[in-house]
Amino acid sequence: MPDATLTSTCPLDCPDSCVLDITVRDDRIVKITGAADPVTAGFVCAKVRRFDRQVYAAERLQRPLRRSGSKGSGSFEPVTWEAAIGEIATRFREIASRSGSEAILPYHYGGSNGMLTDGFLDTLFFTRLGASRLLKTLCAAPATAVATGMYGKMPGVAFQDYVHARCIIVWGGNPKASNIHLVPFIKEARRRGAFVAIVDPVRTFGQSEADLHLPVRPGTDLPLALAMIGLWKDWGCLDSAFLSHHATGVEVLLDAAEPWTVERAADATGVRADHIRTLARAYADASPAVIRCGWGLERNRHGGQAIAAILAMPALLGKFGVRGGGYTLSNSGATRFDARRVLGMPPWTSRAVNMSQLGQALAGDLDPPIEAIFVYNCNPAVTAPHQTAVLRGLAQADLFTVVFDQLMTDTAQYADIVLPATAFPEHWDIRASYGRFAVGAVRPVIPPPGDARSNHEVFGMLGRAMGFEDPPFSWTQEEAHRAVLAAVELEGGTPLERGGVDAVTWEHDFPGPTPIMFGTVWPRTGDGKVHLRPEDLGPDPYHYQGVTDRSYPLALISPATARTISSTMGQYGIPELYVEINSDDAEPRGIVDGDLTRVFNALGEVVCRARVTDRVRPGVVLIPKGAWRRSSRNGLTATALCPDHVNVVGGGACYNDARVEVERRG
Repeated sequence: MPDATLTSTCPLDCPDSCVLDITVRDDRIVKITGAADPVTAGFVCAKVRRFDRQVYAAERLQRPLRRSGSKGSGSFEPVTWEAAIGEIATRFREIASRSGSEAILPYHYGGSNGMLTDGFLDTLFFTRLGASRLLKTLCAAPATAVATGMYGKMPGVAFQDYVHARCIIVWGGNPKASNIHLVPFIKEARRRGAFVAIVDPVRTFGQSEADLHLPVRPGTDLPLALAMIGLWKDWGCLDSAFLSHHATGVEVLLDAAEPWTVERAADATGVRADHIRTLARAYADASPAVIRCGWGLERNRHGGQAIAAILAMPALLGKFGVRGGGYTLSNSGATRFDARRVLGMPPWTSRAVNMSQLGQALAGDLDPPIEAIFVYNCNPAVTAPHQTAVLRGLAQADLFTVVFDQLMTDTAQYADIVLPATAFPEHWDIRASYGRFAVGAVRPVIPPPGDARSNHEVFGMLGRAMGFEDPPFSWTQEEAHRAVLAAVELEGGTPLERGGVDAVTWEHDFPGPTPIMFGTVWPRTGDGKVHLRPEDLGPDPYHYQGVTDRSYPLALISPATARTISSTMGQYGIPELYVEINSDDAEPRGIVDGDLTRVFNALGEVVCRARVTDRVRPGVVLIPKGAWRRSSRNGLTATALCPDHVNVVGGGACYNDARVEVERRG
């Protein structure tokens, strides 16, 4: 058969939501490239370009499995779908009858952001079951709570509108690793004369790509932001007319900034005082000016407060009302969809369990204790904080564990039942982007391997096996697809084109031009104003507390990489784990590049090779997120060193609160 190239959408957890041209020969993927749409622009990331490795991986699951050895041994035997679903339904009924349905915990996250794959029939199933609710807090929970409290779900600046900006601040994120289609627009803006600044403990942009790098210490973004706000007040830069008409809570924020002189902030953050002044002046003088606010800076106990101060900046200086002016965090508010209404779903009123504290949840202290866990769309054995506690919980013989995944992951090794899932090139889905203004169809371009099945199929089977009579449990994949298409609305209340199951809407088909903040879109708060003192921040909204425990001298961060999406493709993207350490920290410890090291704290240790570099600032070490356990010398990864306390706003994971020591080994 001749090669066929089909257009689809990437549903993985990334704001770019790329349009893909997938070339197929004899029912096998031979090439994945980017389509020529306004943002994808003909290129894709290295991860998706080689996604065929995931599809055809040696670890790919093709039939249901039942554990035949001890937990974690990886010993399984094949069973039929009927037997696997029947066993799950029987065990769930037994647990619900004995201990109550809240003893069952669904655990899932962003392995796919498809609208049919997560938050649809799965949610209906666990709602009907009465299982515990999962608080999805590994990423974006504090940022979402703060942004919603300040602006409502107002869309931000579109990626392609960055070319109009005269000042761009990328704060707490690395577009080169996890938002690569923003990078060309930043480069074009700089070519046109824009001032580009990067605020990050890691140097992610070279000197030829950015004008200023502020290597802030992890967890000190709030003092930096407050010092800049204090400067603007002193310089008389505040836009009093804008604030009087469009903002509340201004004085609370200005009072919080008062104590933060530039010198005090420089001492707290490790950023040069003259660089703080340079950035403050560049942003104040430029229009349009835009801040790309990343999620890295929220991953500490007070990250929500830092997000609030940063998102307040364009309001304080009146940077809205022009194309390319404002901020970008999440643009998910441009798409509206109510899965509960489509499915006729009742309220889910069960107790809530924070996914960032899985190790605690499995320790047996809840009432009722967790007796069963159903894991899908994620790999908590390597992504949840306090890895040793998570592994200890998963290893419990009396915990009934189901893992529904494409691969035999580190988590699947602990399962009692393993169910084989389809990958996105093998099923229908719909992707609503949280970065760009786009909704697109995910279409099957190849058949699934063996007897792998989609999330829609499997949760339909489970619902019917449990005797749930809701009609959606019997919908075909196409019926579900059409039901979602009929209910999705884009910015301005425009429904999706009813073009059938393969309907696609992109920016150039988007109703009208991309939004202008405070020009064509406005805060979706009760009074239509921006609230600079959002309620979620509590009674002391811009409180900052520095590091109090100095038992371990180095701050550990575990950011995204260009080769993995969290743990997806982690088995290839990070074949051998490493720690990046600044030469100023390596030299007194006798560590040279390539040495085997022990990175440790009270929670655990990771044995891996050192990469001595000046890319990370002194006092900070970096172990990339998403690595599988096989990549380290002792089977533990960065999350073994991360605490499982949570953010005071939104209950988010505090990966970047980790403090460690590093020593040369052998």
